[in-house]
Amino acid sequence: MKFGFVGLGALGMPIALRIMQMGLPLSVWARRKEQLAPAIEAGAIESVSLINIAASCDIICLCVSDTDAVAEVVFGPRGLADGMKDAGTDKLLVDLSTIHPQRTREMAKRLRKISGAGWVDAPVSGGPVGARAGTLAVMAGGEVEDLRRARGLLSTFAGQITHMGPSGCGQATKACNQMISASAIAGIAEALSLGSRFGLDIRLLPEAVRGGWADSALLQHYMPRMASGELSGSTKTIIKDLGIACDLAKKNSAALPIAEQLLATYRLVLEQGHPDVGIGSLIYALEDVPIANAKQDQKK
Repeated sequence: MKFGFVGLGALGMPIALRIMQMGLPLSVWARRKEQLAPAIEAGAIESVSLINIAASCDIICLCVSDTDAVAEVVFGPRGLADGMKDAGTDKLLVDLSTIHPQRTREMAKRLRKISGAGWVDAPVSGGPVGARAGTLAVMAGGEVEDLRRARGLLSTFAGQITHMGPSGCGQATKACNQMISASAIAGIAEALSLGSRFGLDIRLLPEAVRGGWADSALLQHYMPRMASGELSGSTKTIIKDLGIACDLAKKNSAALPIAEQLLATYRLVLEQGHPDVGIGSLIYALEDVPIANAKQDQKK
């Protein structure tokens, strides 16, 4: 089996490096060659084009920014679909990106019609830290046989792989994951705000709740960073993800009042000048958290 990878960004690169660390050969491609350097140094083979990587690899992973980026890489001029259509019917695309479930379903059907290739939507949760440790949670959608073929690859960087149903179901599960995460972050932000107003040393809150019902890996990771202002990430990414969830809800007649409010708040935080803070940026919607705001003021 030959494996390919497209999308060597903040999450894609540690996943690709983990795949190679586990002994699988990997071909890589990127529009900007400088992105390839860590993978090439680790032993990856550089592909000259998307067509080449599609034609020469049995399973190709994607980890790109959004739905339009996936569509461009797969169906754009000289994209993956062009490389797959004349190379046999046993190709498999594994999309690790977080994109729209309905568009995923449509693209999977289109790729199958063009080339006979399978499509597994396999968004992940756990971030770069989980990728490096091999503990990511994979939420998979697609045909049973396609996922069976992908499991060996996925297991190199995932601690949990759950088949959620046909194409699009992995992406719908990721939308639910992001709603749960953002809702928890909102509770963390408000707890920090209340604690700071009362005079608590909010840096002690993670220790105080450890082991109780409020405790979680999310809380232990983000609460100290939100209290200190040591946050990084893309605020636009959580806006994209919650936007997907809210759009999916409208299409399926579901009410998401909390997710819609969170989406509006994240958009406000972005407008206020916090693009590189990520999911924890909700803390900046609350003006009375002195530690976080003082840290952010120092960065400006």
